[in-house]
Amino acid sequence: MKLIKVLFYNFLGLVLLFFLGRLALFLLYFDRFSQTDVNYWLSFLYGLKMDTIVACIVLILPLIMLTLMPARIKIFVNKFLTVYFLTAFLFFIYIENATFPFFAEYDVRPNFLFVEYLKYPKEVFAMIFSQYKLELFAAVVIMSGFAYWFIQNKKIHDYQDVFNINHAIRVLLFFPLIFILAIGIRSSFGHRPANISDAMYSSNRLVNEITKNSFYSIAYAIYSNKKFAGQKLEKYGEMEISEALQRVSQQLNIPVGDKKSPFKRLEKTHFKSEKPKNLVIFIQESLGSQFVEVTGGKKGITPNFNRLSQDGILFTNHFSNGTRSIRGIAGLVSGNFSIPGKGVLKRNKSQTNFFTIASLLKPYDYYTMFFYGGESRFDNMKSWFSGNGFDEIIDQPKFINPEFVGTWGVSDGDLVNRANQEFKKLYNNNQPFAAVLFSTSNHSPFDYPQGKFELVEGVPEKSELNTIKYADYAIGRFIEDARKEAYYKDTIFVIASDHNIRVRGSDMLPVNMYHIPAMILGGSVQTQVVPGLTTQPDVLGTALDLIGMDLSYPVLGRSIFSDEKKDVSLMQFNDTYAYRVKDKVSVLRPDKEALTFRYENKKMIPVEHDLELEKNTLAFILTMNYLYEKQLYK
Repeated sequence: MKLIKVLFYNFLGLVLLFFLGRLALFLLYFDRFSQTDVNYWLSFLYGLKMDTIVACIVLILPLIMLTLMPARIKIFVNKFLTVYFLTAFLFFIYIENATFPFFAEYDVRPNFLFVEYLKYPKEVFAMIFSQYKLELFAAVVIMSGFAYWFIQNKKIHDYQDVFNINHAIRVLLFFPLIFILAIGIRSSFGHRPANISDAMYSSNRLVNEITKNSFYSIAYAIYSNKKFAGQKLEKYGEMEISEALQRVSQQLNIPVGDKKSPFKRLEKTHFKSEKPKNLVIFIQESLGSQFVEVTGGKKGITPNFNRLSQDGILFTNHFSNGTRSIRGIAGLVSGNFSIPGKGVLKRNKSQTNFFTIASLLKPYDYYTMFFYGGESRFDNMKSWFSGNGFDEIIDQPKFINPEFVGTWGVSDGDLVNRANQEFKKLYNNNQPFAAVLFSTSNHSPFDYPQGKFELVEGVPEKSELNTIKYADYAIGRFIEDARKEAYYKDTIFVIASDHNIRVRGSDMLPVNMYHIPAMILGGSVQTQVVPGLTTQPDVLGTALDLIGMDLSYPVLGRSIFSDEKKDVSLMQFNDTYAYRVKDKVSVLRPDKEALTFRYENKKMIPVEHDLELEKNTLAFILTMNYLYEKQLYK
């Protein structure tokens, strides 16, 4: 019957398209998982379930039009469905093509990040046209070729014969066919319909990502980001919030206190001073420990960081909150761990009255600033910083005659030069200050001014390694210039990364890709190496300790000089969380059983369930969401 053929052939066409994309990824990355004990061939079986969901959704509208519409409008229906199927196939061809550069960059299928930054077309499209010309050309060629073939073969998009079937029969056929599509969309006879978690069938993250369907991954991520906030997070598990708070309290050694701010407490400084120090936090974009020699990385990429670390406190076993800049900023500026869903910089309830170093230091007459070489509206930074106590934001429009302007804004050299000028003025006016600087260098398409440093051998000029080396040049210049000024001796400088480069690795959550460098230096800071496990909130807690006054705050980290500090870390990757205590890690994913691993030699080794550790992971997730939703992080 023509009706069934139309639906079946288009179903096969869509599934074949998705299969070819998955097969190409499978072959391309086969070497990375072929030696594991995972049954990676099941990727195609579980992947078929993901593809069937998408294909059946696409076929709902054609089914409605071919069965319920009267024959008198068959010409319109034929034209409409011709355009509909052509558009659908071209769209999915584009998504499958875009999957390859996205996977190469982020080691995952396209997700919310794929669409999130479309609100910043200037930066995004400049990056795409600069970095991905070949990929764009290939996509256009393939899409053009398919469109030509589709239009030339009129038989494959001639749907008018369907209307030769009696209207009443077509209406009756609608019911069994829509039932079949519904089964395909549900793809499960269990209590719950299939969802993205069905693709995560193994402990190998890379295999799970290949199993997914790119469009479904994007759509599900958009849905989750819109719906996650405010939910009870049943997908992770259930626990009374009172128990969750107590568990987090015990794990962090922070007592639960005031109901209006459960983790706010008085922290007495170990460095009491009549004149408290200024505070400067210089956040480095995507600087992983593998690039920094003093934290076990490559030689010759960060000579300035290596040299400066000998004059201050170096954190050698330091881990990030997550894999996005907004998570790192929250960790270093607010001492906050990652909340489920969007980061706090983008969430409505944290745009005011959310704890930051600015709100903390405002009563002590500190002048607070945020410096960013790009446009601060990016990632909603302007709204969040200004709404939470920062007195001034200096971003790209406020730089006069900068030395270099790239895709993402003025160079780090311009950034540190302007910051040094502002700090001199404030210090000369006896004005205490606290500032956050955010680097822009390590961003594709890797723009930076030439002639500032010796290029890394064996890599392209515009490459990750060279932009990291330029960022390191800016760090060295910043501290060198500051040391010539009087304010240096009265200032605590934090130099730390927001996150590592993209999470690359086959582990369910590659812990080693959260390893980032951090150091604290300044006029009064004594040289020290910290080998214990630390987080971004710990670095903030340490810096606040060093400025020399007793402070009350809710920072979810401890100063390294406190006997109460514990070696723990909470890491987040999309909707996956990992909680680490020393060398043991619990991983929790939505709708999946919690798992326990031993972290050894930069690898995650499965071990028997540690039920308490797994419960503590859930407790952190629920607590972070609770603090945000009830606006208690202040």
